[in-house]
Amino acid sequence: MKWYKIEDVPAADQPFIKKVKAGGKSICLVGFEEKLYATSAKCPHAGADMSEGLCVRKMIVCPYHRYTYDLETGKGGEGQNDFIETYPVDVREEGVFVGVASFWDKMRGGFK
Repeated sequence: MKWYKIEDVPAADQPFIKKVKAGGKSICLVGFEEKLYATSAKCPHAGADMSEGLCVRKMIVCPYHRYTYDLETGKGGEGQNDFIETYPVDVREEGVFVGVASFWDKMRGGFK
């Protein structure tokens, strides 16, 4: 897994959703209840920009369909049968980093 430093991260004491780039991927960095989360910035249905949505009860809400996704697991709400990708976030002295696994990292993880 490769870690990417994210610039200009708002303070996590106030809720926010910010679209960022890490490893060539568009990612939503979400500050909610003083914790940071990272999810895919693209809705799996119509490609909506999830950074234009909102955050409710540790769920990110799609701005098009109002579908919800768990910020920790990416699992869709009840009856949706879908998910969005989530990424690990690491807060270090030198800043906030998002981890992006390569295809090969994912393949190795699938055989454990």
